[in-house]
Amino acid sequence: MKRIILLILVSTLSAVSFAQPIWTKEKANTWYKQQPWFVGANFLPSTAINQLEMWQAESWDPVTINRELGYAAQIGMNAMRVYLHDLAWVADPKGFKKRINEFLGIASKHKIRIIFTILDDCWNPDAQIGKQPEPKPGTHNSGWVRSPNKATHDDSTKWDYLEKYVKDILTTFKNDKRIILWDLYNEPGNSSYELSSLPLLKKVFQWAWAVRPSQPLSVGLWYNNKTLNEFQLANSDVITFHNYGNAEGLEKQIKELQALGRPVICTEYMARTRNSKFQTHLPIFKQYKVAAINWGLVAGKSNTIYQWDTPIKDGSEPKVWFHDVFRKDGTPYDKEETDTIKKLTAKTKSQAAAKTK
Repeated sequence: MKRIILLILVSTLSAVSFAQPIWTKEKANTWYKQQPWFVGANFLPSTAINQLEMWQAESWDPVTINRELGYAAQIGMNAMRVYLHDLAWVADPKGFKKRINEFLGIASKHKIRIIFTILDDCWNPDAQIGKQPEPKPGTHNSGWVRSPNKATHDDSTKWDYLEKYVKDILTTFKNDKRIILWDLYNEPGNSSYELSSLPLLKKVFQWAWAVRPSQPLSVGLWYNNKTLNEFQLANSDVITFHNYGNAEGLEKQIKELQALGRPVICTEYMARTRNSKFQTHLPIFKQYKVAAINWGLVAGKSNTIYQWDTPIKDGSEPKVWFHDVFRKDGTPYDKEETDTIKKLTAKTKSQAAAKTK
C-alpha cells in the first residue's frame, strides 16, 4: 500500500514538474513563427463609452460590432485587442461568457483574431454595474473605467471573486483558437498606483498559471518602473509593449526587446500629434515582424479622437485626430493612412490565403 502511494506521489510530482507555467523561449518562438503578421486596433464599438457598456446585456450591440469589424477587415486588419471587465462577469457570468463567444464568432467571420485584456489600471476608479455615463464633450476616454475598482485593487481581502473571474474566463476559452493571447493586466501601476499594483500583478499571473491556457500570457511594458518591468518580462510568455513615440524611438525599443529572445508584440501605438503614425511606424513593424495594434478603430463615445490631456470643451472635432481610423459611416479619417495599411497587409493576406489552399 505504501509503495502504491509512493508511486502515485512520484507520478504526481513528475506531472507537476513538466507543467512549466512560463513558456520557454523556444516554445514562444515556435508559436510565433506559425502566426501571420498581426495588424489591428484596440477595439471598442463606437456605441460604447467603456468596457461595461460594450459587454453588459442591456447595451450589447452585435450589429455595430459586426459592421465596424467589417471596416477593419476591408483594410487588411486581422487582429483586435479588446478589454473585458470584472463587473460584467459579476453581474452575469453566463451571459458575459455567451457574449464573448458571440463576439469571437463575429470576429472570426471577418478573419480577425483577438487579444483579450483582463485587468486594467487606467482612467476612472469607480466602475458601477448598470447604465453607463454619457461622454463629457471633447474629453478623451471620459467614461473608461479601471478593472477592478480602486477599493478592490487596494484591498487584497476582496480578491477572492477576482480569482474566480480570471480562472473562469481563462478556463472557458483556454483552447479557443480565435484568441491570439491573453493580456492579463493593462498598464499596472498607472493612475498613480505605482508599486501598489505589484501584488495584484503577481496574483493574476498565478491564477492564469493555475489554468495554463494554450494561448500565451503577457503583461505589456508601458513605462519605466524597473521593478514592474522586470517582473513583467520575467513572467510573460511573449513580450508585449506600448509605444506612442516617434519612429526612431520605436525602432530602438523593438531592437532592445527582440534581443531578449522572445516574440515581440506592440499592443498600443499611433497618436498622430506625438508623431506616432501609420505611414512612419507600420513599415518598421513589418520589417521586424512585430505585431502592430494601434489605439482605436471607429470614432465614437470613447472620444479618443481628442488628446489625453487637451480637452475641447465644446466638443468640436480636433483639427488632427489623436487616435481612431474611421468615422462611424466607415469613411477613413485619412485615406492615405488606410491605403498604407492595405498596401502593407496585402502580401500577408495573400500568403495566408495560399497556406489554406
